[in-house]
Amino acid sequence: MRKITILIGGQRIEAVLDDSRTAEAIWSSLPLKGTAYRWGDEFYFYIKARCEPEQPREEVEEGDLGYWLEGGAFCIFFGRTPASTGSKPRAASPVNVFGRVVKGLERLRGIGTRAEVLVRRAEG
Repeated sequence: MRKITILIGGQRIEAVLDDSRTAEAIWSSLPLKGTAYRWGDEFYFYIKARCEPEQPREEVEEGDLGYWLEGGAFCIFFGRTPASTGSKPRAASPVNVFGRVVKGLERLRGIGTRAEVLVRRAEG
């Protein structure tokens, strides 16, 4: 299992990647660094990795990590977004879900509208 650490806005989040081609592309491009922007209860930041559609969808679950196909961004979903029609997060347009936050998801709520982010392979 491929584990990653996400350092964002002074918070540490732990996540795991699945076995998809998107996850492989993300894993191969680590570490990733940038500025994350908040859109409702989602953070996203642009990355250089480019991925093809892989069962893309707009409705996702809290804790999902997604690759935004249209914008080329790494997304962390932790609640409703402006596109949500119900209680679940909804992406602006289709994303490839490639992993899941396993620890620290609630810490994202206290971060403002933008934050520096670093995604790296977890130690150990």
